[in-house]
Amino acid sequence: MGDLPAENLPTPAAAEDDYASLANQIVDIFYKIYGSHPGFRVNHAKGIVAEGSFVATPAAAALSRAALFDGSSIPFTLRFSNDGGFPAIPDGAPGNIKGMAVKFHMPGRAEVDIVMLAVKTFPMATGEGFRDLLLVISESPDGAPKPTRLDEFAASHPTVLASFNTAGTPDSFAHEEYRGLNAFIFVDKAGRRQAVRYIMTPEELVYLTADEAARHSADFLIDDLPQRIAKKRVVFHFKAQLAEAGDQTKDPSQPWPNDRQVVELGVLTLHKALANSREVQKDLLFLPTNLPDGIELSDDRMPVIRSAVYGVAFARRSR
Repeated sequence: MGDLPAENLPTPAAAEDDYASLANQIVDIFYKIYGSHPGFRVNHAKGIVAEGSFVATPAAAALSRAALFDGSSIPFTLRFSNDGGFPAIPDGAPGNIKGMAVKFHMPGRAEVDIVMLAVKTFPMATGEGFRDLLLVISESPDGAPKPTRLDEFAASHPTVLASFNTAGTPDSFAHEEYRGLNAFIFVDKAGRRQAVRYIMTPEELVYLTADEAARHSADFLIDDLPQRIAKKRVVFHFKAQLAEAGDQTKDPSQPWPNDRQVVELGVLTLHKALANSREVQKDLLFLPTNLPDGIELSDDRMPVIRSAVYGVAFARRSR
């Protein structure tokens, strides 16, 4: 893509109190939807933690000067999760969007975080839009008269179902593809800038039908991961989809064309799932704004808003 034109560069950040206000509103609505479950995340409450190592490709080093891509073996902590704030939600619940968050442990105790979802686009373009979506979900409980507030909202906001309808139920967290739906900017050693979106691809994609998922135990994905890694290390291919001139970078609800080049950035190898995962994940905080030199925010505000939401939620559950 070469040097980005001025309109693709990050816009000035909104005042911190605006982000804080929006973050608190979003967290409040999550609690309204799911109730309070002390010690658990207000969203993506159910999950499992694993550890492993990452090695980048030369192609990644050519795109970005980030130390993450220098080709050394970099340890990471990873969390797979189910969507929603119910800690006991069945892993095969219909339409439940799976998540992956990765924290790379860099030299000098620096951290680089990546947060991904198993859908192809985000349901709304902005943090304010996502807040409004959560609000109508909170006003559309099971048994609500049809059409619900959510039905009406989705009918007038086609990006909602365009996102939700791409979610499947994998037979393993290791057999799902996860996407970083926000655009980031890679900067190489010469200062050239390239907009990217992340894709985390498994060795194999395997999805269950609704009937197959319903026949599995409530914790089949959680139970599967330690057993699977014990038999054979799980591998993911970390990739970047490259934007071309004219591709917008600020709206995560809109995909880039399928013909855009995809470059493999490296391989993540999972070495073990943590036996004390439930305790460890209480103190894990993944912030998509934890970026190294060589990776920058684009004009997409969502990573900043997501970091604000995660910070508020972490503070509340830590009380």
